[in-house]
Amino acid sequence: MPVITKISVQKHNKDRYSIFTDSGSGEEYAFSVDEDVLIRHQLKKGMELDELSISEMLVQDDIRKAFNMAVQYMAYRMRSEAEVRDYLKKKDMAEHVIQEAVHKLYELKFLNDDEFAAAFVRTQLNTTDKGAELIKRGLKEKGIDQGKIDKVIGEATFDDQLAKAIKLSEKYAHKNRKDSSRILKQKLEQMLQRKGYSFSIIRAALEEIELEKDEVDEMEALRYHGEKFHGKFATLPEHEYRQKMKMALYRKGFTMDLIDHFISEKEKEESKKS
Repeated sequence: MPVITKISVQKHNKDRYSIFTDSGSGEEYAFSVDEDVLIRHQLKKGMELDELSISEMLVQDDIRKAFNMAVQYMAYRMRSEAEVRDYLKKKDMAEHVIQEAVHKLYELKFLNDDEFAAAFVRTQLNTTDKGAELIKRGLKEKGIDQGKIDKVIGEATFDDQLAKAIKLSEKYAHKNRKDSSRILKQKLEQMLQRKGYSFSIIRAALEEIELEKDEVDEMEALRYHGEKFHGKFATLPEHEYRQKMKMALYRKGFTMDLIDHFISEKEKEESKKS
C-alpha cells in the first residue's frame, strides 16, 4: 500500500494540501485535499493508505469543493436550491456530490427556498414595475415549487398591483397620446399583459384612467398620422389616394367620420394650391 511521504500546503491555495506517497518506485504526487478532509482523516507522514480510504477522501474532497463553490456563488445574492444545483452541474460535479453539498448548505442555513422566494417577491415589488404573474414566472424559472409560490405571492396585493398598473398606464398613455383611443387601449392592454398583470387588474386600471379622447383631441391625433400618410400617397390618383388614406388611418384606430373629415380638409387645401 502507498505510504504518505510528504504533505505540503499548495502555493496558490493555502486551504489545500498536496499529498505525496512512495508506492515503491519513489516519491510522487498522489492527490490533493481540502484542510477539512486532511484533519478529518488525520493524514500525516508515514501513514499507509488503501484504495478504499483514498476513494472516500476524494469524494469528501469533491463535496467540500462543491460546497465552497456554492458558498462563493451565493456571495453575490441569495440563490434558490435549483440555481445552486444547476451551477454545480455546470462545474461538472457528480450528482451524489451535489446532493451532499446541498444537504450541508441547508444544514448550515446557507440555503432556504422559503426565504429566497419571499425575498425575491419583495425585491421585485419594490424595485420593478412587474405584475404578479411575471413575478410568479420568475420564481418558477428559479425552480421554486408551486406551493411556495402560492404562499409568498400574496404580498402582491390587489390594491398595490392596481396602483402600479394605473401609474404605468398613465405614463404610457401620455407617451403615446398621438394614438387613437382604440389603438391606445389595445397597446395598454398588451403592455400590462407583458408586464405580468392579471386581466382583472388590467380591466380595473383601464377603467380608472381616461382613455376616451374628445373629438378635438382625437382629430389632432388623426392629423398627426394623416399628414404622414398624405405625404406618402399625395401623388396617387384621387380614387386610389382616398382608398389608401382610409385604409391606413382606419388601421390606426380612427373612425370613418373623422377620416372622411380629414381627407376633405386635405382635398380643399390641394384645390386652393391649384
